[in-house]
Amino acid sequence: MNIKYIPYSIILLLASCSINHQDATPLHVKAQIYPDFSEVTMPCNIAPPTFALCDSLAQLFDLQAVFKSGDKEVIVGCDDENGFCISSEDWHKLIESANIISITIQGHDGNKWVEYDPFNITISPDTIDKYLSYRLIEPGYEVWNEMGIYQRNLETYDEEAILTNKANDGGCMNCHSFCNHDASTMSLHLRLNNGGTYIVKDGRTNKLSPSPSFVYPSWHPDGRYIAYSQNETKQMFHTTDINRIDVFDFHSDVIVYDTQTGEVLTCPQLHSPLVFETFPSWSADGKSLYYCAADSMEIPADYDKVHYSLCRISFDESTGKFGEKIDTLYSARALGGSISFPRESPDGKWLMFTHHEYGNFSIWHKDADLWMQPTTALHPVTDNKIIKLKSPRSDSYHTWSSTGKWVVFSSRRDDGLYTRPYIMHWDGKTFSKPFVVPQSTAIHDKKLLKSYNIPEFTTNAFTAKESLKTAIK
Repeated sequence: MNIKYIPYSIILLLASCSINHQDATPLHVKAQIYPDFSEVTMPCNIAPPTFALCDSLAQLFDLQAVFKSGDKEVIVGCDDENGFCISSEDWHKLIESANIISITIQGHDGNKWVEYDPFNITISPDTIDKYLSYRLIEPGYEVWNEMGIYQRNLETYDEEAILTNKANDGGCMNCHSFCNHDASTMSLHLRLNNGGTYIVKDGRTNKLSPSPSFVYPSWHPDGRYIAYSQNETKQMFHTTDINRIDVFDFHSDVIVYDTQTGEVLTCPQLHSPLVFETFPSWSADGKSLYYCAADSMEIPADYDKVHYSLCRISFDESTGKFGEKIDTLYSARALGGSISFPRESPDGKWLMFTHHEYGNFSIWHKDADLWMQPTTALHPVTDNKIIKLKSPRSDSYHTWSSTGKWVVFSSRRDDGLYTRPYIMHWDGKTFSKPFVVPQSTAIHDKKLLKSYNIPEFTTNAFTAKESLKTAIK
């Protein structure tokens, strides 16, 4: 039989029984667990990790996991999927003792106890923003039944819908973005039914009129301006290409919307018929606007010859005027490749972006990786300053936490099909090993059959759901 969860209150009793990890025979084998939480760094306020043993030996044993921190120990039995779910109460008792939690999985075959090599989880004192918002959608995008924007409380496993496509009769929704990690100030775009761009601010929701296609938003730090791109976008579904889907623009420009006056601000540098401009993103001080720009090509014939450079233009928030000079920080013409999603850290010291071979729809490009460089070395980008975070499969859309200590990003590294949110810690010099957002059970995401898109940190919960639904009707 499987050993079920054993409460913390009877740990001392267990220490006197034969079920004791010190009595087990070492297998000298690394435990193959899913999700992989071995040797990761986690924030002190995140929900406990749940994981399952997934190697062939797992079926031969009754299993338990020994969680140890300092002089405290918790023993957890497995569920029917060989998964281990430690209670929040016991998890917090452990992390109060020390910043390293050692976990050893043991098995009993009816005769003796054996154990895998232990693995560690480091607990960082750096807290993470309490909420994470994302879109849930079928991974192929070409068809869908239900989709929605959801928010997850990272301190628990609680998830709730901000908005589902029941509100717009099964239409598409995307491009949610928040100002300064504040969920009370949001921009959201709907396609098809009740389509348009909606702005939530001060508890009220307004639809921009007429209904422009303003997408890929980035809020200016002062909350007045929102940078968008206007894109005429199409999809291509491959049958033999290693990248299953491509999305490309027939036309795109970058604009800035003034939420106070309703004025749309632009300039010739951001509105050229010879250039595809997209993915605007403000600097931390609001004095510059990053964006990606590619030479226009014949689309769709030359879709794989489109290469986006990383560019920047100055902006005066007091006048709403752009500078006259464009800084090309990464030249796709000179260096090759293509850039997406520039994101500056909250302290303004680092710029992270996605690098891939061509185009801008990086999440379906297996070669897509996250790159980062200090902002002091951005003109031009110098290869020896770039931190390259290599992944076996697509790493793409990313967001900094409000403190700049954590980054969440979209990744298909699990199976190449489904996008899931991964988190990593930044100590100012190096990133920790990424880990997937913990769920209430080890196989939660495998059963979900939906992809997580556009993960965005917020420090508070979105509460204007009724206002948003009313505006859409």
